[in-house]
Amino acid sequence: MKNRGLLRTLGLPVAVIPLLLSGCASYYSHYAVFPAENSKGEDRQVKLTWQTAEYPDWWIVGDKSTPITIETQCSTRKWRLVDSSHSEADEADCGGGIRACGVQGEDVVAGNGEPAGPDTRCMAVNPDNTDALITDMGSSLDLLVSCKPVNTARGSGDDSENIDYIRASSVPYTVYSRKSPRGRLDSRPPDLNDSVCESDE
Repeated sequence: MKNRGLLRTLGLPVAVIPLLLSGCASYYSHYAVFPAENSKGEDRQVKLTWQTAEYPDWWIVGDKSTPITIETQCSTRKWRLVDSSHSEADEADCGGGIRACGVQGEDVVAGNGEPAGPDTRCMAVNPDNTDALITDMGSSLDLLVSCKPVNTARGSGDDSENIDYIRASSVPYTVYSRKSPRGRLDSRPPDLNDSVCESDE
């Protein structure tokens, strides 16, 4: 690592360097849960989760994050929104910023029904900012959903699973997130209640 020479000049053994690099970060868990409809118009809870590692401004390493995972109550479909800092960004080639691309055969553009694929931005956070990074987000964010599922369920009978997700809207959802030091009891997001799913069956 390019700063090892600098650390050696401070009289620090090489074995200590990895501990210093990891010890300088503060680790946080982030989540948000809010009510919204799915594509079928059913009332559901939607959950966003991600994690960050934050370094002091003077440190040589920039802040880092995981992708944002979006789950919709009663559904097994999970979306992962990435930004340019993530290794998955090369595969999510549907625009800049914080985004998730469609899956061929599973999603369509809500506005016109056209098939959505890897080149279609289906979800975006703070969509007007094509340089947006998850590490730069505040506690308030805008979530734009532009796609809907081709089918809301996969399989049939006892093998059927719900793959619906949050309803598309031309106006972004305003979402407020919570941030806590990782490891604290209140850093874990609440589980989505499955009882409403059973009542819909």
